[in-house]
Amino acid sequence: MTAQVSEKLIYGGNKISLFTNPLSLYMKYSGIRFVSPHTANWRGYVGTWEILEHEGVERLYLVALSAHKSYEEVIGLSDVFPGHDKVFAHWFTGELRCPQGAQLEYRHMGYGSVYEYDLLMDFKQGVLIEKHARHNQVPKKKEEKDYPSFLRRGS
Repeated sequence: MTAQVSEKLIYGGNKISLFTNPLSLYMKYSGIRFVSPHTANWRGYVGTWEILEHEGVERLYLVALSAHKSYEEVIGLSDVFPGHDKVFAHWFTGELRCPQGAQLEYRHMGYGSVYEYDLLMDFKQGVLIEKHARHNQVPKKKEEKDYPSFLRRGS
């Protein structure tokens, strides 16, 4: 599987990469489907999200969308959500992962690459309930002895 184009998140005035797809659950239940323009974007869209404070609570909003209705036709947020310039992500409960710092290891699959640390944010129905950083290390390379015997050379 190919590494995927990340979503974008605007948080604290900064635009950062987002290795989570908060729109996927909404699309699943609404029956919306987009066309993949290339192998680095199997979902067929890229969303831009923003965490905005509303009445003292930080909430997740979809503020821009670039989606492939067909291979040639790209549509935007107002095509999917008519009359809205931003959409509160009330459907999203889960964790957002935002990679930070230098890339420690590239992995040619999904959002598998490892960075110095990840900013992790937990949401419940679109409301930010907790955030923390996870510091990562360069993944240890497996040695032959770490594999089952039937996978080792000469077995």
